[in-house]
Amino acid sequence: MPRRDFLGAAWAGLGLLAALGTGYVGLRYLTSQTAAGEFGSVIAAGVIEDFPPGTVTAFPNGKFYLARGADGGFLALYQKCTHLACVVLWHETDGQFYCPCHGSRFLADGTVLNRPAFRALTRFPVTFDGDSVSVDTGTPIEQDTVAAEDIAYPAGASESAS
Repeated sequence: MPRRDFLGAAWAGLGLLAALGTGYVGLRYLTSQTAAGEFGSVIAAGVIEDFPPGTVTAFPNGKFYLARGADGGFLALYQKCTHLACVVLWHETDGQFYCPCHGSRFLADGTVLNRPAFRALTRFPVTFDGDSVSVDTGTPIEQDTVAAEDIAYPAGASESAS
């Protein structure tokens, strides 16, 4: 086989592989859907007893933290900083969320403690079905501050404890 024919066949083969790869990625993108229990849908977080009062639990696949206050109320907080959307990290020892990019800090309820973030962490609605806790990550709620009515309480829990 002459060198010119070999190089032509090699380039054609590489071009075909590139086209197939691009086509595959394009088709995967067009046919992708949010599966149940993933970000953008309602996620079953667990049962109430799984979350002791005063704790924060990370849900990496759901891209949120579920915070349970000392009074038993629940808040689901988006893991993205309200400054430039970096992923915030929960530090148990300090009881605060930290943004590793620009230094913003947030309290366990999402309230801004240290700027440059300009508003509280975005939250998601929390619902209860019996003892089950669910978070609707498809309905983000942006807020400047955290109010008492933002906290979700299971049936039978006292909201006056806050």
